[in-house]
Order: sequence, then structure tokens, then C-alpha cells
Amino acid sequence: MIPAEDLRQIASWSLDLTPEEFEEARRGTTIKTYGKGAYVCHVGDRLESWTGVADGLLKMSTTSRSGKSATLAGLRSGAWFGEGTIIKSEPRRYDLVALRETKVALMRRQTFFWLFEHSAAFNRFLVHQFNERLAQFIGLAEYDRMLGATGRLARNLAWLFNPILYPGQGRTLAISQEELGLLAGISRQMANQSLAKLAELGLVEVGHNEVTILDLDRLARYEG
Repeated sequence: MIPAEDLRQIASWSLDLTPEEFEEARRGTTIKTYGKGAYVCHVGDRLESWTGVADGLLKMSTTSRSGKSATLAGLRSGAWFGEGTIIKSEPRRYDLVALRETKVALMRRQTFFWLFEHSAAFNRFLVHQFNERLAQFIGLAEYDRMLGATGRLARNLAWLFNPILYPGQGRTLAISQEELGLLAGISRQMANQSLAKLAELGLVEVGHNEVTILDLDRLARYEG
């Protein structure tokens, strides 16, 4: 069982629950830690929990039959995902790997469905979640074919600051150039060059292992 204050900090959706709903969510959620490079799940696994990132950074990716790997999304603290897999009761369609030591919140299936059936606030959150993730993956299909390295990095970085998926998370994220490269599918050196270009354009400010967003709208639309 997760402490009440911890749940409030890592799950924005919990703030809109009734006291009864909140306690049900809290009783059904636990925390598990994964080391850097560890897999939370592989394609085909049945992870019987709705999943959130309590602290850290995950990469959601898939590999084609030809062996080509593609990143679907980066997931920072505050992200919740996997609701479609839980609702449809199907195996995971992606690999999920920790890019650094990461604490993952796991809500048991029974608790998820109790909230799904009893909580209007929880369902509103899921609707917004589905809409944003759909837009993200449609965008991925477009920019993976059309954008260069800097454009791919810009889009991946912008999604980590999506105000619907990550409300109240601020404009600064602790993330290394290596991690950004892994998310964008480019080398660390190329990530460094791309960040420098985005900084020159006034879209981001780069610090030591952190990035601050200066213009999220322009960053999300960047096509260079």
C-alpha cells in the first residue's frame, strides 16, 4: 500500500477522487524499483498492473521483425500508462526499459477496474489520457519518417512536458544527453549538437544534465 502523500505527489488524477475512491486507489498501489537498463516488461508479457512512473525515466519501444527498434515514447515522473492493455486484457505490445534507476507505481488490475466502474473523475482522466496518447502516436508516425535528428529530439522532448500528461511538472527536467539520444534514436553526440541548435533558437536552455523549456509551443512544432 502506498502512503497517501506519495500517491498525491505521483498521481495528479488522484487529487480529484472522492475520499473512498482515493483510499481504494491507495490500497491497490505499490512501488517497485528497477535499476538502469532493467526491463519492466517485454513484448508479449502480461503485466497485470496499471503502471505509473513515481521517479525516474522509462523508454517505451518496439522492435520490428527485421530487427529495427523504434521508440514509442519517453515516460518521466508523473506518467501513467497501460490502461488500454489492462482494459483489453492483452499482452503488452512494447518493451519498457528503465534508462536510469526508476521507481514504478503498480496498481493492481482489480483496483483499476473498481475505479473504472465507480469513479467519474477517474474516467475523465482516462479519456484525456487516451486522446493525448493517440495524438502522440499519430505524430510519431509522421515525424519518424519526415524529421531529421534535431526535429525528432525536439518532438520527444516536447512530449515530456505535455501539460495533459504531466500537469504541474514545471519546465525543467533532469535528463542527460545520453538519455535524450536513446529516446530520439540518435547518438549522444548528435543529441548534444541538436540541443545546442535548439538552445541557439531560444527554445531550450541546457544545463548540467538538465533541460529547461523556454518555448514549448515552438519546440513541439519544430521541423528542422
